[in-house]
Amino acid sequence: MLLGDLLNRFSDPRIAEDALARLEDLKLVTDVTVKADAAGLSTGAYAAECVETYADTASDEEWTTLMGQMGRTDDPGSVLLRRALAAACRRGAALAPPSCSGGR
Repeated sequence: MLLGDLLNRFSDPRIAEDALARLEDLKLVTDVTVKADAAGLSTGAYAAECVETYADTASDEEWTTLMGQMGRTDDPGSVLLRRALAAACRRGAALAPPSCSGGR
């Protein structure tokens, strides 16, 4: 699957929520759910917004890192979602306050 296809798929909150559940990371899912509730969004909509923001704001270095990690896994979508959520947490934006934790 092409990167553009993954980004488009994650713009659908239902797909983003399903992918988040498949990450098998209870802490990350809990953090995202709490942040989504605080923002008045569904978990899927929140995750989709994080991916969209990541796609719009990631540096060239971040894209290079992402592409390398995606090329070494059987599930590139989970890599994208983890990095997007972790980036949102690091940014400390209104969408994802800095207290959340995610990524590896």
